[in-house]
This record gives sequence, C-alpha cells and structure tokens, in this order.
Amino acid sequence: MSQADAVMMAPTAGPSSAPTQKSDIGTALLSNLRNYIMIIMLAIIVLIFTIWSKGLFLSPYNITNLINQTTVIAVMTGGMTLIIIIRQIDLSVGFLSGFLGAITGLMIMKANVPWPLTILLVLIFGAAIGLVLGLLVGKVGVPAFVVTLGMMIVAHGLMILALRKTNTLVINKDGFTNLYNGFIPALGHIPLGENLGQLCISTVVICLIGIAAFIFMQISGRRRQQRYHFAVTPLVVFVVQTAIVSVFIAALGFQLARDHGISWALVILGVVVAIMSTVQSRTRFGRYVYGVGGNPEASELSGVSVAMIMIICFVIMEVLTALSGILYAARMKSAAPTAGTGFELLVIAGCFIGGCSPYGGVGRVVGSLVGALIMQSLVNGMLLMTLDSSIQYIVQGTILVVAVLFDILSRKATASVS
Repeated sequence: MSQADAVMMAPTAGPSSAPTQKSDIGTALLSNLRNYIMIIMLAIIVLIFTIWSKGLFLSPYNITNLINQTTVIAVMTGGMTLIIIIRQIDLSVGFLSGFLGAITGLMIMKANVPWPLTILLVLIFGAAIGLVLGLLVGKVGVPAFVVTLGMMIVAHGLMILALRKTNTLVINKDGFTNLYNGFIPALGHIPLGENLGQLCISTVVICLIGIAAFIFMQISGRRRQQRYHFAVTPLVVFVVQTAIVSVFIAALGFQLARDHGISWALVILGVVVAIMSTVQSRTRFGRYVYGVGGNPEASELSGVSVAMIMIICFVIMEVLTALSGILYAARMKSAAPTAGTGFELLVIAGCFIGGCSPYGGVGRVVGSLVGALIMQSLVNGMLLMTLDSSIQYIVQGTILVVAVLFDILSRKATASVS
C-alpha cells in the first residue's frame, strides 16, 4: 500500500529531481491543472452572475442563502467522493435523503420523539441502510449501479407512503429548525458606517481563527511531506495558493459578518468536511480507499479487505445522506413527497467537477465541496436571473459532461507525455 500512502502524503507532488526551480513550478502547475481550472471556473461564474445581477449575487444575504443551499448537497459529496474513488456509484442519495427527512419529521411531530434523539436514531438508520447496500455490493457482488438504483426507487415509494396521510408535514419545532436556519450568537457588532452597516464580532473572530488554522495546517502538511522525503509544491506556488485561499476566507467572512453571521448549517458543513478530509488524508482507512480505487486486485493481495472498505464507504455515505435529509427538513421546516428530487445529480456532478475520476482512485473531499459550490452557484445565479428551468438543466448537464471530458483528455495527455 505504499503507492496509496504516497498519493495521500503528496497529492501535489511533482518530480523531485527537476533541474530548475522554473521547471518545478511548471510541473506543479501542470499537476494541479484540474484544481486551478475548477477555481477559475468558480471565479468566472461568480463574476458573470455578479455583473448580470448588478452585485446582488455577492450580497451578504445571497451569499448566506447560497451557502445554506449548498450545505445539503455538499454534506453528501463527502461520502460520494469515497464511493467514486473506489469505482462505485450511489444513485439512491436523492430520494433516500428525502425519505429519511420524512422519517425525521414523522418522529418529531407524530411520535413526539425529542429531536436530538430523533437525529441520532435517523443517523443510525442511515448507517443500517448503508450496511445493507455495502454488503450487497462488497460481499454478494451485485453492481452498485443496480443496487442503488433499486434503493432509489424503493426510497421514493417509501417516502410517498410515509407522507400519504399528511402529504406535506409541517415541522414547527424551533430547536430543530434552528439547527439549519439559526446563526451562532453575534457577541456584539462593529459599526462600519452607513453604507457598509456593521460586522458580527463572533464571525470576525471565527474567520481570523480559521485563516490562522488553515495556514498552520498548510505549513505542517508541507513539513510532513518533506519529513517523509516526498516532493513538495515549490515555495512560490505554495505561498500564492495559501494567500489566495486566505483572502477568499477573509472576503467570505466579511460578507457573512455584514449579514447575520455564520449559520449553524455552515458550522455543520465545516465539521463534516474537516472530519471527512482528515479521514481521507490522515488515516489508514483513507489510504486503503485510494488503494482499492487504484488497484483493487493489488490491494486484496496486500491484505486489504476490499469488501470491508466498500461496506464502510457505503455506511459513511448513507449516514451523510441521513444528515442531509435531516438538514433539508430543518431548512424547509417540513417534509414533502418531492424532497430530494434531483439531489443525486447535483451530488455526483459536484464530485466529478471537483476532481473525482470516473475511473476511480482519484478525488478529494475539499475538491468535491468546491464542485458542489460551482453547481449550486449555477442554480442560484440562474434563479436570480429567472432563467427558464430548461436552460438550467441544459447548463448543468453540459458542465458535468465537460468536467468528465476534461478528466479523460488530461489523462490521455499525461500518459502521452510520460
């Protein structure tokens, strides 16, 4: 499994024996081309919709709304990234999310189960569903496409059946709905003047801490790569990348602080991404996932249980699907038979746009998060522009195909150069 270890420890590594610093920088830029294009794509989308909407797209209110819209999808991309890395797919996440959200609403409003206990039980239920799917795929050998397609149809039917008597079930428990719609306490405000309003102190403090933590993690990660004698990103590129992300976090924090601050939905998303990124990059399980995706036969011969890795990945996927259903029910303050429709398309598209490969073995949770943000930015911007839904679907589908096409072409180009 040393190859998987190398992938995890040095995801941006270029040839360590490059003769000049200039060639090192060129190699680093080429190896990270997919990431750079993804960021450029997001920047172009933001610029177009900002100009088109006369600044409304980047208003504090719309940014908060965009983040909250993205959270439901982005939570599931963490699990879907693992699924795609191991060369599988999960088509059930959309309606399964809606079904588990309906179960959440029924338990809270009809069975009078306390909402914290309801959340725990629904997450466990999601894990049980993931265990069944994982066993069917990993142990029995049923293709994931077939298993999850069947689960998607079953979940849709169960959701309709569960809500047959109530149709749309209103959830009016403030503690539960604030889980998504609420904001962390402001702890005071900093006045900025008539035009800019005021800043939420807690958001400013959290953003500063976040920037400091990000810089520390980047530096420590670079030192860890050097300690294990892996090639690292050239210092110039490393500094520029870190500076750009830090400026982005600061700008985002400034806009959020001008509104209501950081929502609990964003906090939950941040926790999920942090946990999933840590699992993916700093655990043995994460390295095994890459190993199984890169070469399952070699992984099995190396003593790794491919079936067990698949089972765990599906369990994680459905736990996050359950969390997504819970968050969506909290956001809408209701459970409806149409909940989750089309979610699987946005989740899968976000993963492929974010760097996952249809061939498996490649992908990062943070990249999939950016991919989900790109997809949701398109949806949000086109809604602001009141574009017809047909145009929205055409644009989303085109972006997905282009992303996969780029992955295929870049692989062929890399193979021809090597």
